[in-house]
Amino acid sequence: MELMVLLNALVTRLLFVLHSLIGVWRVTAVKKEPKYWLLALLNLLLCLETGLTLKFKQGRGYKWFSPAIFLYLICIVPSLWLLELHHETQYCGNERGAVQVNVSNEDFNQSRESSHGSEGTDHHIIQTAKVFVNQLSTICETVWTLALHQTFLLLLVIGRWLLPIGAEITRDQLSQLLLMFVGTAADILEFASDTLDIEDVRKNYVLINAILAVWTWSMLQFPLDLAVQHIGCKPNTSTRGIPSLLLCRYGAEFWNIGVSLFIQDGPFFIVRSILMGHFRIFNQMLVFFTAKNILVITLQFYRLAVITCDFRATVVQKSRKGEVCCCPCEPCEARAHATGHQENEMKEFVAVPPKEES
Repeated sequence: MELMVLLNALVTRLLFVLHSLIGVWRVTAVKKEPKYWLLALLNLLLCLETGLTLKFKQGRGYKWFSPAIFLYLICIVPSLWLLELHHETQYCGNERGAVQVNVSNEDFNQSRESSHGSEGTDHHIIQTAKVFVNQLSTICETVWTLALHQTFLLLLVIGRWLLPIGAEITRDQLSQLLLMFVGTAADILEFASDTLDIEDVRKNYVLINAILAVWTWSMLQFPLDLAVQHIGCKPNTSTRGIPSLLLCRYGAEFWNIGVSLFIQDGPFFIVRSILMGHFRIFNQMLVFFTAKNILVITLQFYRLAVITCDFRATVVQKSRKGEVCCCPCEPCEARAHATGHQENEMKEFVAVPPKEES
């Protein structure tokens, strides 16, 4: 096993575990009940996955799916749910927080002066660490929750970058995937933070659960790599029917459209429409992002129509030349006539030829 592959696999999963433990610590501190430390046991699943990956895959990733990312979601999402559902964490006075921070700074200065007088360097380090932890504890819980959301999404992107890739995905595809994840993470963070910050939403327990459920549903796209891979390409695809060829050629595009319509922009639009239509909740940002969701959904349907027309035009062109329409990832041999089942499907598919652009 390569040293860098082993190092990247272990370091990335260690970051996942540490961030998950920070989330569990915040839940325990907010709830003031030690039983919530049991959430840390979820990290055992990630440890088990690490051992199996190192043994059977030599630390490298799997095709189409990242178990490490998925298990990281399982470890951290329950903590974020509990923090968001705890209403007391959503309101805290800025003045009180500022006073606590100032007091901590004074304590820090006093500890530094006392350490110079007697105890030495070791005592100074210990005192500094204690003051730092105390100062972190005085930070407003709203800030803590937002920071966990932000670092969670950043760690998803960075972790996917650091995780060793498998043989099925290239570095070019990985770079495309990471760029998509950055844009996706920004949209998800905006949906969770801005929507839950609305005062009328905070007063409705059902709305909070519904928004968190949609937020959790949108996170399920991160463990999947289908957005940059052709999911329909199989041996002898050229002998298959039109749907298989269409899926082979545009599999990644179809996945992107499906994610937008059913996992991200579609559910986000439904939630925001319910907030404005049924609950009469309006603000400038809510209206803007609702319009943005409508625009994205419209463009995705437009993209779907363009893909279909482009494929039909390709089929018509090849049928006129007497070639068999095949997948772009396979060599396509010209034939005098398409034979068998595919020939019949091509005739049916091109029965209504696309309109030529003027």
